[in-house]
Amino acid sequence: MARRKEPRIADHLLDQLLAGAEAKSAFAKDGLLDELKKALAERALNAEMDHHLDQTDGAGNTRNGYGRKTVLTDTGKIDLEIPRDRLATFDPQLIARYQRRFPGFDG
Repeated sequence: MARRKEPRIADHLLDQLLAGAEAKSAFAKDGLLDELKKALAERALNAEMDHHLDQTDGAGNTRNGYGRKTVLTDTGKIDLEIPRDRLATFDPQLIARYQRRFPGFDG
C-alpha cells in the first residue's frame, strides 16, 4: 500500500489557520488564501527593507513607517503596506515602485 506523501504544510497548522471555519471559505474573496498572500508579500517586503538598511551601514537611514498600495493578483486585489525609509532610497524588488499588477504570484 502506498504511503501518503508528507505535506509541505503540517495538518495541525492548517487546522489552526482554518480555526473551525469552512474550508470553502478559504477560497472566497478576502478569505484565508488572500490573507496568506498579503502576509507573505509584506514579510518579503520587510525582509527587503532589512537588507537595504544593512547595506547603508548607518548612513542615517532608518525605517519611516509604511505606505499603502493596492496590487492586482490573478485572483483579485490585495492591499499591501510597503515599508518606507527616511531617505526614500528603498526600491522594493518584489513589487517595484509604480507597479500595480502582481502577475505570477499565484503560480
